[in-house]
Amino acid sequence: MTNKVEVQTRHIRLTEHIEEYVNKKAGNLDHYLPAIDEARVELSHHRAARDANDRNVAQVTVFGKGFTLRSEERADEALAAFDKAMDNMQRQIERYKGKHYHGRGDGRSASEVAEEIIDDETGELSPLFAKRKKFTLYPMSEDEALVQMRNLGHDNFFIFYNVETGRINVLYRRRNGSYGLIDPEVG
Repeated sequence: MTNKVEVQTRHIRLTEHIEEYVNKKAGNLDHYLPAIDEARVELSHHRAARDANDRNVAQVTVFGKGFTLRSEERADEALAAFDKAMDNMQRQIERYKGKHYHGRGDGRSASEVAEEIIDDETGELSPLFAKRKKFTLYPMSEDEALVQMRNLGHDNFFIFYNVETGRINVLYRRRNGSYGLIDPEVG
């Protein structure tokens, strides 16, 4: 049985060929993981992207009981971006199955395994952090943080202590190539 597929487009005309291609490939994701109920595919075109290879974006999101997996890829053509996103999704599904299915010879389902991570005393989920990292924050200005971010090769974000505001800030790179700054306040 194929899962339900929802196809959305932005700044791209949804032709019959594209819709059939996407439905065929995304509709078969439940062959990799039978617990998938629905798949959403969003194809969009960004004319303002600096690089031609980043103009077409494909997002694939799959939903099942108790999980959501998402993949996003960019390419010069919409279907090429979709194919890359589907390859990435298949890797994510295999990784998800490895964490929840492989090595469990007793035939338990993912929901039965998930019950084990609930703390018996508090009834809450136990933390599932794969990695904890500690580092020293050095006081610096926003401009210095941008230089440090570039020098260290941090492409997505950089955390620093803002000497001007006296608070911890997060500098991040936006999809259009500009930068954003998160300046949190305790509520």
